[in-house]
Order: sequence, then C-alpha cells, then structure tokens
Amino acid sequence: MIQYIEYGILAIVGYLLGSISVAIILSKLLFKKDVRDSGSGNAGATNVARTFGLGIGIATLVGDIVKTVVSSILGYQLMGLPGMYFALFGCFFGHCFPVYFKFKGGKGVAVGCTLALICDWKAALIGVVLFIIVVIITKRVSVGSIAAAIGIPISHVIINGINHSIFPLFVICGSMIVFMHRENIKRLIKGTEPVFKLRK
Repeated sequence: MIQYIEYGILAIVGYLLGSISVAIILSKLLFKKDVRDSGSGNAGATNVARTFGLGIGIATLVGDIVKTVVSSILGYQLMGLPGMYFALFGCFFGHCFPVYFKFKGGKGVAVGCTLALICDWKAALIGVVLFIIVVIITKRVSVGSIAAAIGIPISHVIINGINHSIFPLFVICGSMIVFMHRENIKRLIKGTEPVFKLRK
C-alpha cells in the first residue's frame, strides 16, 4: 500500500514538472503574449514556431524535452523503472493540462516522443521516421503527430511483444495525443486544416 502511495507522489511530482509550460512562459517573457491566443491556440513547440519563429520553437522543444528527462531521472532514482513510468505519465498529463495555466497546455507530442525515446528508443525512432515522412507528404504536423502516436505503440508490440509496464503507458499517451488533436481531425475531415508555415 505504501509503495502505491509513493508511486502516486511521483506521478504528482511529474505532473507539477510537466505543468511548467515552456511555450507559455517564453511567449509571455519574450513577446508579452500568450501563445494560446495565436495560431492553433496550442501551447506547444509547433504553434510557437508558427507564431514567433523557428528559434523560439526549438527553444520550446528543448524545454519540453528537459522537463521530461528530469521527471524520468527523478522517478528512476527514487523507485526504479516503475517510479520512472509513473513520473513520466504525470509529466505528460501535466504538459497537456498544466495546473499553473488553467489546465490548457500542449498536445503532448514533444513530451510523448521523449517519453517513448526513454522507454523504448527503437519504437520511438520508428515513430519519429513515420512522423517525418507523413509531414513531408501531407505538409501537416498534426497528421504526422497522430501517425506517430498510433505507430509507436504498434512498433513497440512488434519489436518487444506486449510489455505489461510500458505498453499501457504508450497506449494511454498515444490515445491522449490523438484526443488532443480532435479539432485538427475535424478540420482535416472538412479540408480546412492549414499546412505548416513558419513565421517569416
């Protein structure tokens, strides 16, 4: 019982770290604007790059990667692999629904990809390649993100079989990423989803 309480605490710590929205902080700090008021309304690296430029988008991506890695290290050091999984899930959930910013955050792509790289780099690399190919073909980051979110759990099973610890984490996070793209999916069906263009 105490062990599960400790896992819960790690998930909460990961959630608090994940709630540090780099996109919102940088956009407010550097441009005096909330990135959620521009473009897709998403607090993620893609919308930051589209709104404020590639440089700030990369900085946002790096920040999201760092908070995910910190969560994983903290969880692993305290309670091994199970602790790492709980901390990573908390970080992912916090990124999507940050407590510090009225629970309106990013769509979990950067954090989810980093999470996958940490837990199963082979499946994650397949997801990254799939993402790049789909984005090149469709010119839409949302389609590539959805493809990677679905492809990583499938790749994991093909490579490793169903791992009772990692597979559910991949399925939950992948499903969440698809859910967070629900408005994009509606626009794709209507044919109104814009292609990705950087701010000049």
